[in-house]
Amino acid sequence: MTDRYLMCAPDNFDVSYVINPWMQGNVAASCNDLAWRQWDALADAIAGVASVERIAGQPGVPDMVFTANAGLVLQNTVVLSHFRHAERQPEEAHFEKWFQEQGFDVVKLAPELAFEGAGDALLDRGQPLLWMGYGHRTSIECAAALAALLDIEVEPLRLIDERFYHLDTCLCPLVGGYLMYYPQAFDDASRARIAARVPAARRIEVAEADALAFACNAVNSGRHVFLNRASPALARNLAARGFQVRQTPLGEFMKAGGAAKCLTLKLNEARGTKARAAA
Repeated sequence: MTDRYLMCAPDNFDVSYVINPWMQGNVAASCNDLAWRQWDALADAIAGVASVERIAGQPGVPDMVFTANAGLVLQNTVVLSHFRHAERQPEEAHFEKWFQEQGFDVVKLAPELAFEGAGDALLDRGQPLLWMGYGHRTSIECAAALAALLDIEVEPLRLIDERFYHLDTCLCPLVGGYLMYYPQAFDDASRARIAARVPAARRIEVAEADALAFACNAVNSGRHVFLNRASPALARNLAARGFQVRQTPLGEFMKAGGAAKCLTLKLNEARGTKARAAA
């Protein structure tokens, strides 16, 4: 089955407000021409191994380009996001309309809950498990709500570093049950939960420099890993596990706190199955 990803071209992209540390000092500092070139390069690279679908951007919602935050897709169901910050809430209606037009079953959590989609809810690639980040954007109560709604086990992870405000900025499930992550973004209890669920041989810990380059904010399609930048050490680590690293610079989007994963939403997510045990 070919992976399908939703992307939104950066026609209206800019840093227009500050809702995360990366935006600080970057208001109106992005270059639209460069953003377009970087976005096109990522879209073209992904299109070489997967299918890329597009949603039209809209004026007044510059962060709509970060489609990962539109919702959580599992099979034909999409749990629509409800953004914590008012600046992003107008995106919700645009994404809801697109999903409905594409035939998805659109559901919403209780309106008092903040939920930021596949930015904070990531399906494991080796077991039927949903990792959910909380502490900055998504409400902890979403864990129980998602478990009941989707009939899936949810493992909540508390984020403690505001630079890594979404789970997908510091954790990336990879095919085969591997997990690439930056441990220092999580509290002690969450690190222990990760260690309990993923064998050491399948945990790929990244250094701070790679984490700050958003190496964990990666798109994994098959054995391809698309990301903003990886150190030689991390690239070798991934290659040793059979992954092909595709670096595509996304510096203009980093000014808004996003990179490869933030710019995509996988549309054909299936429930994970147990991966072969690590040797």
